[in-house]
Amino acid sequence: MSETLSELCNFLQEQGLSSQIEGDGDVRIHAANTLEEARAGDISFLANRRYTRYLAGTRASAVVVDWNQERPDGLTLLRCDKPYAAIALLIVKLHGYRKHPQVGLDARAVIHPSAQIGDDANIHHNVTIAENVVIGDRARIYPGCYIGAGCRVGDDLLLMPNVVVYDGCIVGHRVTIHAGTVIGNDGLGYAPVGETWQKIPQVGIVEIGDDVEIGSNCSIDRATLGKTVIASGTKMSNLIAIGHGTKVGDNCMLVAQAGVAGSVTVGQHVTLAGQVGVVGHITIGDNATVAAKAGVTGDVAPGMTVLGQPALPIRQKRREIAILGKLPGMWNQLKGLPKRVKALEDRLADKKGQTRSPDRTGPEAND
Repeated sequence: MSETLSELCNFLQEQGLSSQIEGDGDVRIHAANTLEEARAGDISFLANRRYTRYLAGTRASAVVVDWNQERPDGLTLLRCDKPYAAIALLIVKLHGYRKHPQVGLDARAVIHPSAQIGDDANIHHNVTIAENVVIGDRARIYPGCYIGAGCRVGDDLLLMPNVVVYDGCIVGHRVTIHAGTVIGNDGLGYAPVGETWQKIPQVGIVEIGDDVEIGSNCSIDRATLGKTVIASGTKMSNLIAIGHGTKVGDNCMLVAQAGVAGSVTVGQHVTLAGQVGVVGHITIGDNATVAAKAGVTGDVAPGMTVLGQPALPIRQKRREIAILGKLPGMWNQLKGLPKRVKALEDRLADKKGQTRSPDRTGPEAND
């Protein structure tokens, strides 16, 4: 697909993003690319200041930037309020979404007679759909997927290869689940019996809301009782584990390798950055942010940003980090402190000796 930059600018304005061209609005754009790899006919973007050094040398025909970015000589810019959101829209405009093959219901799929499949489904070979499953319209299910008995799934489902959805789980509309992810496996539920562990049956389910996307190789445990919930609009990266009975609110962002233990309540629009670990039975409030590699061991208040192990409010943790950086110098001072104290004590003793009254042994002593 090819569009002039002026046409793309108009498109962004139609989507509610204020935008303006500086340079050649007639240049034709064929694709989106990075600043480093872009060529003539490509459009790129700058949303992170760390990549500013690549701007002057890019070969892109145009670059999406914010209103404050300085313009290199000869480079055409498309200025707008939100460069990252703008390039996302432009990628869809220029490239479209991933195209999925139209296979209908492949004869090699195993679909139980009691299962209900909506209109316009594309179910590939080696898919297994168990009894009493209900799937909405326009499902796209790739090879190796399994949907267990009694599951209910909404419209526009996309399951990439080898996704497993255990019995009884509920999946909303427009949900995407990437390869290798498991929904509804048993949680870590064991009761101690002497020195052994007695398994606790996990009889709950997982419920996933609308417009959720879950990355590859994730695991979402079914609840012991009740539901594990991933609410509408939440996005999850790869290699994420969600414990049994945890409830993740609307429009959260969970980054790769995050792990959330059981019975956690995560509010709305919460961000858990990469490799975050969260202990069980705590609450993370709405709009909170947990920085990368943080270990959350207690409740996090709404709107708070925390980091560190254990996770603490960001200002407090930054002060601690700054103090830690000074410890080597402080230690060197402390090592020399005993010698300095001893020297001061010796000087003080000498001074006391010099000011002591002299002995009176002469004739005047009898006066």
